[in-house]
Amino acid sequence: MLVKSAIIERFLDEKLQVHPDVITYIIERDDTSLIDRIIERVPSECLVASLCHVPGLCLSRDGFRFLGDPEIEVVLGREQTAKPIDNVGDYVTYFNNRYTTLSGIIRGRCNAAPIEALFRNDRYTQEECAIIGMIADIRTTANGHRMAQLEDRTGTINVLFNRAHSEFGEAEKLVHDEVVGVKGTLSSEKTLLFADHLFRPDIPFSHQPYMSDRPGKVALISDIHVGSNTFLEEEWLSFSDWLSDSEISYLLIAGDMVDGIGIYPGQEHELTLPNIYEQYDRLGEYLSDLPSRIKIICAPGNHDVVRGAEPQPAIPEQFRKKYSKNCVFVENPAMVSVQGVKVLMYHGRSYDDLIGMIPGASYEESDDIMIEMLKRRHLSPSYGRKTPIAAATDDRLVIDPVPEILHTGHVHILGVSHYRGVLCINAGTWQSQTTFQKQMNINPTPAKAVVLDLMTLKPVICDFMSTEPTPEPI
Repeated sequence: MLVKSAIIERFLDEKLQVHPDVITYIIERDDTSLIDRIIERVPSECLVASLCHVPGLCLSRDGFRFLGDPEIEVVLGREQTAKPIDNVGDYVTYFNNRYTTLSGIIRGRCNAAPIEALFRNDRYTQEECAIIGMIADIRTTANGHRMAQLEDRTGTINVLFNRAHSEFGEAEKLVHDEVVGVKGTLSSEKTLLFADHLFRPDIPFSHQPYMSDRPGKVALISDIHVGSNTFLEEEWLSFSDWLSDSEISYLLIAGDMVDGIGIYPGQEHELTLPNIYEQYDRLGEYLSDLPSRIKIICAPGNHDVVRGAEPQPAIPEQFRKKYSKNCVFVENPAMVSVQGVKVLMYHGRSYDDLIGMIPGASYEESDDIMIEMLKRRHLSPSYGRKTPIAAATDDRLVIDPVPEILHTGHVHILGVSHYRGVLCINAGTWQSQTTFQKQMNINPTPAKAVVLDLMTLKPVICDFMSTEPTPEPI
């Protein structure tokens, strides 16, 4: 078995740094010869071995797409696709679909056996084996190791992740109901699998983002909260004026369009518009002031007037009377193609769960949580916590296909990062610090918009808290 520290030392012997993805790639393939072959491909002037130096790994970009609409197309999350729950049996179908989809992604990198086969065949006690399962339970042992119970359609087994193992950091981040692959050694009693390597569905190493073949710019925002006494109307109007004079063609809003009614105790004391219809009418007036050339995509969040369970339906028609025809209403989550560039819009309620379960996670580093979503290829992996989930035939929270951009909100803190060709953007808020945020010591980053050139996908932050907003490249 290849050890992470040994791989790093081998590259250091050649005076080279090595990208973490290269280490993961080598370990997954368990091929020591890969190290020397990669080193041979690194030019003398290069200091870091990256994926482009891996022999046989071609970074692929979807260079052409057949577009149903050359501008805006709702790929997933069109209106009236979020269905009500009919019976408890729907959850069996829901979790089966999640397991089938995510295990299929892992299976391409992990030759796994059914869990039941480990108990029926003695050969698995004599050689390394692999399984794929859903995390039914996870705990820390008295000795500080991690013990997970994995379940597939054939059975369950306990898996031990030793704290001395180089991959223990990833095992500490395991959460309930995520689907993983594990390679390791079965105990002689066939009651425990000692894990050597952990596989997540993850974004393919070879993924490269598609970029538009013609000019176009998109602005990404979230959490407007019209109706709240902390809504920054002056800054919003500054943003509106700027949009009218800019080259922006698309505006994407990732939820919490208004502050809502009865979302939390005492909210009625913090509203300037205590009527939900008035809140949506006011936002409709703001958006109608924008040029009709700008296509506006409106997705709901947990403050909006739809069910709390995800996937959330689009804003109902009775609340859209003041909205212009250039507004497109989608569900949460939704995959939107903007000139062929796929944007996965998700409000981000699951931040509240993931931050509580993943060691070191925080609201201040919102982009780190988006990377954890991408690794799991799921927007809200754990069921039965703060994020309500509605069962359906398909698990709409699975991240498939891979987007170019993951666009979220909810935490009110701007975050931007890249992960394996996916641009992660948490768009912040248009609301100053609330009473609740003061109690939780959360400091929002309000009145900012992330602007992208669709031909380059390079993000720029525009800050409208200042009198003269100046774009800040990232």
